[in-house]
Amino acid sequence: MRLIFDTHTLLWIVTNDSKLSKKAKSLFLNSKNEILFSFASIWEMAIKINLGRLSIDQSLKEFIKHHIKGNDIKLLSIELNHILLLENLPQHHRDPFDRLLICQAIAENIPIISSDKDLDLYTIKRIW
Repeated sequence: MRLIFDTHTLLWIVTNDSKLSKKAKSLFLNSKNEILFSFASIWEMAIKINLGRLSIDQSLKEFIKHHIKGNDIKLLSIELNHILLLENLPQHHRDPFDRLLICQAIAENIPIISSDKDLDLYTIKRIW
């Protein structure tokens, strides 16, 4: 199964955070699943690191090398059809990075692994 991991989900996996659901961890560890991490999430991380709102114990480049490439996580490109969906996406969620993840999930018909219940307001499948 193809799955998009929200930014916080991957960070919680990497740090073994107790907020991570058993279901999310199980899906991550199942080698039959294709885990996707959006370029939007990397963009979000870069901005939050720069603003001092996110701290990781290595550079973002090293994080990508060790935790994304090292775990065979595929990067999900931002495509024009993803962006065009934003034009008519209801304003239930105001975070621009989450809105782009929602559009990617809609366009690609892929569930998002996230604790964010606001995602349930959209026509996507959220797993937690």
